[in-house]
Amino acid sequence: MTKLAFGEWHRLDVDLEMGEVTTVVVADRAVCVTRTERGYGALDNHCPHQGGPLGEGQIEDGCLICPWHGYEYDPITGRPPEGYDDVATVYPLEERSDGLYLQLPEPPLGVTLMDQVVDVMTEWDVDTVFGMVGHSNLGLADAMRRAEEAGRLQYIGIRHEGAAAFAASAYGKLTGRPAACFSIAGPGATNLLTGLWDARVDRAPILALTGQVQTQVTGPGAFQEIPTAEAFSAVSAFSQTVLATENASELMALAVKHAVVERDVAHLIFPDDVQNLPGADDPPAKPRRGRIAPAAVVPGADEIEQAAMLLGRAEHPVIIVGNGARSHRQAVITLAERIDAPIVTTFKAKGSVSEDHPLACGTLGRSGIPVASAVMGKSDCLLVLGASFSNHTGISSKKPTIQVDFDRMALGRFHPVDVPLWGEIGRTLDLLGRALPRFDRPGVRADVAARWQRWDTEKTRRSKMVDEAGRMHPARLFAALSAVVPEDAVIAVDVGNNTYAFGHYFVNSGEQDVIMSGYLGSIGFALPAALGAWAAVGDRRKVISISGDGGLGQYLAEFTTAVKYGMNITHIVLNNDELAKISREQVGATRPVWQTSLVNPDFAEFARLCGGTGYKVTAGDDLEQILETALRKADGPSLVEVTTAGRWV
Repeated sequence: MTKLAFGEWHRLDVDLEMGEVTTVVVADRAVCVTRTERGYGALDNHCPHQGGPLGEGQIEDGCLICPWHGYEYDPITGRPPEGYDDVATVYPLEERSDGLYLQLPEPPLGVTLMDQVVDVMTEWDVDTVFGMVGHSNLGLADAMRRAEEAGRLQYIGIRHEGAAAFAASAYGKLTGRPAACFSIAGPGATNLLTGLWDARVDRAPILALTGQVQTQVTGPGAFQEIPTAEAFSAVSAFSQTVLATENASELMALAVKHAVVERDVAHLIFPDDVQNLPGADDPPAKPRRGRIAPAAVVPGADEIEQAAMLLGRAEHPVIIVGNGARSHRQAVITLAERIDAPIVTTFKAKGSVSEDHPLACGTLGRSGIPVASAVMGKSDCLLVLGASFSNHTGISSKKPTIQVDFDRMALGRFHPVDVPLWGEIGRTLDLLGRALPRFDRPGVRADVAARWQRWDTEKTRRSKMVDEAGRMHPARLFAALSAVVPEDAVIAVDVGNNTYAFGHYFVNSGEQDVIMSGYLGSIGFALPAALGAWAAVGDRRKVISISGDGGLGQYLAEFTTAVKYGMNITHIVLNNDELAKISREQVGATRPVWQTSLVNPDFAEFARLCGGTGYKVTAGDDLEQILETALRKADGPSLVEVTTAGRWV
């Protein structure tokens, strides 16, 4: 048993009956205090067998019985019966005239292995963790606590691990930097998987940190034991178990490097007993500097020349912006203005170019608008930037195409393209601009403006519609929202009819960022994503999330997380008492509408009960005023419940 050096004495506020056991927390340390005929005793609350809470045990025949496995200890000496090796740690205890005093061990010198690991994580610029603290991750959690107290880490405790993974995914999508999600073993770890898949398929960097049962009980099937490495193998580009001091720092460095370089999921597993190991006496430095090369790869001169020739010959070129080009909006606009080419975005890239720009044509695809699809249909050359060509994008495969992407596998993934350009999008656009003369294409902007005018007329017509129950068309809501949302807002959108309606009717302006569960299409994404966005931008930018009643119901409790941390977010829920998208799909498949109705709470009242601000809109007359109040005047998180027609998009 390790010899402890004892220091400061602490007065205990306890008064036990004979034969009574209790837990006392002294200077953040849990102590089991007992009283028997032999006097008071004090043991470390952590049973040395498997960590049971001794303070929840009982005295029987003069012995302290652990509540987990019935292990017996002498309440004064901490010794077990003959033949047992586990000895409980004893703390000095004195009965003085003014009460009972306990002497605690001196804090250990140096850092723990988990401190060492967290130091590397923050050195590699991972400064935000979303998670839930529990029995199999306490050592790592304690290291995070110390890092947070030192100002190196921001920790946000959520209500469900699935929300932690979605929040970290949204953080990565917005910033391009990984955040971490954190869980216990077993069900806590498996709850992360949906959000991790969301990050992986949308190429967002993310770090998953999971606890695990002690190594001594791994294998036979301990409580909450699952084969975590196997469970995460399909979703992660890197997954390793930390077992010893010798490689722990390097494993963390490699995990973050995989997340950043591959824009993927990296995963580390921490067995419970490993979390209690001391750190190395002289841990090796693992700085980020020198481990990651710049990403500014550019195509060769011949490829740039081919692309410039194809664009130069085109009479109706169109630039299509995918989510991979979101961070290069100014470079996109500069090239578009140079060659007078209309700009279309995929739905995942909505907001990457302000839709009030005279060359902007809005969004393609199922959530898109006719302006974009018609302009693409007329084109004779497509310059596609950071888009995948999956079936949801709506990008034509029948046009002469130049494709630019930093990922070589994305180039020509679904079909051959005329000129595949492997390179960082911003620098590649700069090279193309230098290789192309300035074009003046009479009529392009007038044609775009005329198409917008026709679509605006149709949107206005729809916004005046009400269904048989008097509920407004979603076009009414999004017209009002377009007018009041700040030009630098971050907008997290969910999955469902609300998403289609957002794509059709919301008009982005300024430099707004839209984040969504793109290729996974996971309902429930929006509110947890708003938590992640707020963690990234704080109150510097307004954060808004939008969902249907079905999506909000999946992570409704996370509104209390927003309240706890004072997050200035506004959630807008379209309430139609139905999983309306599924109803539409059933009708479209000539099947009966079945099991899509919902029973909802009063969402606005729920927000108020949680400590936030709630508003309810049942008619369109006061919609703009309520939205304006929620967005600009509410203190802390707010929720706006809008009753909308169910199956209209």
